Amino acid sequence: MMIFSGTSNPKLAQDISDYLQIPLGKVSISRFKSGEIYVHYEDSVRNRDVFLIQTLGAPVNENLMELLIMVDAAKRASARSIHAVIPYFAYARQEKKDAPREPITAKMVADLLATVGVDRVVTVDLHAGAIQGFFNIPVDHLTALDSITEYLQKKAIPNPVVVSPDAGRAKTAEKLASFLDTPFAIMLKKRPGHNKAKITHIIGEVEGHTPIIIEDMIDTGGTIVSVIEGLIEKGANPAYICATHPIFSDDALFKLNHPGIHEIVITDSIAFSPPDQRYRVLSIAPLLGKAIQIIYEGGSISSLFRTSM
Repeated sequence: MMIFSGTSNPKLAQDISDYLQIPLGKVSISRFKSGEIYVHYEDSVRNRDVFLIQTLGAPVNENLMELLIMVDAAKRASARSIHAVIPYFAYARQEKKDAPREPITAKMVADLLATVGVDRVVTVDLHAGAIQGFFNIPVDHLTALDSITEYLQKKAIPNPVVVSPDAGRAKTAEKLASFLDTPFAIMLKKRPGHNKAKITHIIGEVEGHTPIIIEDMIDTGGTIVSVIEGLIEKGANPAYICATHPIFSDDALFKLNHPGIHEIVITDSIAFSPPDQRYRVLSIAPLLGKAIQIIYEGGSISSLFRTSM
């Protein structure tokens, strides 16, 4: 087994390497003056099982293209198998057509990865689990839910209620509520445009409770702020925000500086430096390290979780 890191999140790759006690392979990644990407493996990968660690945070297209070139270089260097470890899978929000003449970009990215030579994909908390079906190669869909649960259990939050910000996250919210033995609520919203949301109804009791909002990602922060303000109107306490992927684009950090937010719990799936003490970053390096070990040795990925996805 050999592990190589792209440039998107080298610290996470190093943490995975340290967990497995396997040194990162040497790879040179640079840019031509024109902006084109150059990749050269300094270690031989012939007949090796290669794991490439590259998250697809900003700049998304640069990081995606870099991964594809890394795969192509490994394939042409006669790697035995190529596993793309993609903690955050970009374009996952475009997994279906909501209007005529739109792309299904999640499917396109899946096709790109398979076509260029990826044998297996490992990812964490896809925006929609059905994206696994877009691939014609094996996909190991991991979740950070257990890590988030363990952290929240240690906090001993008074009078909590788990809140799903929309119907699409209801299953995850119900699972978290079951793990924490708390009630849960669902918020219904409509989207007038991209990165915009308006809360219309709240199903469940939140007055006097401390909300624990569970999301797969935080992008611009607009949806989270709408959810927070809707909960405050119903008499809820300041909330805990939990999300796997800290995208934090545009002025998200400014928006999240909101009195209705007590703490923001995220993972290191995307490189991020917390601006203040309200942010708690949980490491998914052990999760990814265990998954890589199981894949290499042969075993069941489901053994990593309390319950199946």
